[in-house]
Amino acid sequence: QVQLVESGGGLVQAGGSLRLSCAASGSFFSINTMGWYRQAPGKQRELVARVTSGGSTNYADSVKGRFTISRDNAKNTVYLQMNSLKPEDTADYYCNADVRPRSWDVALSYWGQGTQVTVSS
Repeated sequence: QVQLVESGGGLVQAGGSLRLSCAASGSFFSINTMGWYRQAPGKQRELVARVTSGGSTNYADSVKGRFTISRDNAKNTVYLQMNSLKPEDTADYYCNADVRPRSWDVALSYWGQGTQVTVSS
């Protein structure tokens, strides 16, 4: 079983910064892409950023230049550094990872429980 545990959310003023972390634990063969998604009240969940095991990244246009995703493969952990936060960044942020349980398995998608980010104006 794979678990994703997020941390680092909270309340911050506009223009401030937060760093989210998500650590994967359990028994598995490898982790492919890891990413962060967010869901604001009344809206659909959307991709924020993701990073492959090789380090390639992509970002939502709304966060480019402000957010940075990174990962530590040795720790099975992905980070999201969020700078210049805006009130519209307020949402629940979810970690996602594509995990191969065994070497011959296809990757399965796992989600964290979510962490709340609130940006006040």
